Amino acid sequence: MKRWYFWLGLSISVLFLWQALRSLRLAEVGQVLRDAQYLWLIPGIAVYFLAVWARSWRWHYLLRPLKQIPTMTMFPIVAIGYMGNNIYPARAGELLRAYILRDRESIPIAASLATIVIERAFDGIVMLAFVFLNISELMRQTGESGFLGNIRNLAIFGAAFFLMALIVFLLMALYPTQATRIIESVINIFVPTKFRDSLKSMSARFLTGLSAMRSPADIFMVLSTSVVIWLFETGKYWFLMQAFPFEVSFYALMLMNGIVNLATTIPSAPGYIGTFDAPGIAVLEAYGVPGEIAAGYTLALHAALLLPITLLGAYFMTREQLSWQKIKVEIAQERAG
Repeated sequence: MKRWYFWLGLSISVLFLWQALRSLRLAEVGQVLRDAQYLWLIPGIAVYFLAVWARSWRWHYLLRPLKQIPTMTMFPIVAIGYMGNNIYPARAGELLRAYILRDRESIPIAASLATIVIERAFDGIVMLAFVFLNISELMRQTGESGFLGNIRNLAIFGAAFFLMALIVFLLMALYPTQATRIIESVINIFVPTKFRDSLKSMSARFLTGLSAMRSPADIFMVLSTSVVIWLFETGKYWFLMQAFPFEVSFYALMLMNGIVNLATTIPSAPGYIGTFDAPGIAVLEAYGVPGEIAAGYTLALHAALLLPITLLGAYFMTREQLSWQKIKVEIAQERAG
């Protein structure tokens, strides 16, 4: 509550929610939510957990050069991490699962964070692919829409960013000696002397975590798994759509998935409140779905994406007898050391 980024994220969430709901009749949104056929949540949640299992397998695959860890072991850690992303600010769940992995499997935090960064880069590429596959139809649907009128430019900018990041990480993985030399030169120039050794050690562990990206076969495997993950998640969108009185194509839901997940990279309150909902409602409205139905569906979808994995992650965290406060203290002690 005392951190500036909490209040920044909260302000952005309020702004996005106001943008999404200001022109809607909220009583009708509530009626849409009451009339929904929530039995469709069962297959939707099931296919979402298949996506979480695929994420666990992908992380296991990226970690193979460091240590062979079964997917079954990775699944609870991934669930805890996504729970952390949902309830703590600044995507703290990523650090949380890196810490647990170090505590349980003795893998350095910097090395596991490198694999998590790779995951995010591939996720971004797939999300942008979902957008580009449907960008021409989107522009025909939106016409002069102010909210989505610039989505093409944003998608191009995002694609350039994620591709550049991925290329940099691939070059670092393929040429670790040269990367180490460059990083150490930068550290020697810009970092005070007392911090240099620890930062060099951390960068060396980070480069170790990139070692899974030295083979074209590994790159293809991670990319194809990322596509499967996001197709599973779009499947949840499709199943939940059956609970509401509208229908759009699976491709339209892929587009919605891509846009809302790219939007959640914007700072917001925990749980991506607002940054998920506003673009989701706007995409459906662009396809002719009435605003109140689009809002009811998007809010229900958001809750269905957050609550099951958050509850499962909380269960695993309790089972492991972990607390965020304890983890923060231990990480602070490690930094001091």
